[in-house]
Amino acid sequence: MGLDIRYARTGAGEPLMLIHGIGHRRQAWDPVISLLAEQCEVIAIDLPGCGESPGLPTGMRYDMRTTIANFGDLLDELGIETPHIAGNSLGGAIALELGAAGLARSVVGLAPAGFWTTTERRYAVTLLSSLRMSTWVPDPILRQIAAHPRLRRETIRTIYSRPDRIDEERFLGDARAMRDSVGFRPMTAAGKTYHCHAVPTVPTTIAWGERDHVLLPRQAALARRRLPKAEHIALPGCGHVPMGDNPELVADVILRGTVAADTDAAATA
Repeated sequence: MGLDIRYARTGAGEPLMLIHGIGHRRQAWDPVISLLAEQCEVIAIDLPGCGESPGLPTGMRYDMRTTIANFGDLLDELGIETPHIAGNSLGGAIALELGAAGLARSVVGLAPAGFWTTTERRYAVTLLSSLRMSTWVPDPILRQIAAHPRLRRETIRTIYSRPDRIDEERFLGDARAMRDSVGFRPMTAAGKTYHCHAVPTVPTTIAWGERDHVLLPRQAALARRRLPKAEHIALPGCGHVPMGDNPELVADVILRGTVAADTDAAATA
């Protein structure tokens, strides 16, 4: 496919691919990696133009259709046919689309994008764009913010309900990733007309943080209506990126929705 997709691969067992949200990076999953790797081979990727992955080649779109085609090629390169897939935010929408395209063995979406009204989408993009703009300061100032616990918490409380759990190193890495993401603007532009209508044909779980300030928890109701056969779970006390708020709960939801669901399906087949 000619794309340079960076990833981290660890653990042993059934393959489980993790997909982060817009402007984030694969390290968003670090709080749950060790828990998941006890039962799975975990592959956490950086989306094109995010983290360590360079942007898409000139002329290639960041829309969902292209994204799914690129993932098909990526799975071929990794030697994986249909992994379990978990995603957060944009990554959650991608996971659902991959499940509908027959490229996933099971799907877990954590606050997946696309179950919004036009106003809610604009609100989310404005909020995240404002957060990104706050990182456009000289690196010494960014390091000062990262080193100051109160400033650090205030900066990220829109995406984490427990910002106190994000240490200086993680804050600085996430801020730099969002600042330097060449995929952020084209991804938001491509999402202007996106609404998630994907219906995976595999075991599917939708989990939503009850304190999500980006993709509001009321959007979970629309997800329930569009995906009535999926398992829908509320994540008490969690924000938009719940892996950092409650790693144990999120890891349990992912494992029950992927490996355990696969085992149960095989047992009843």
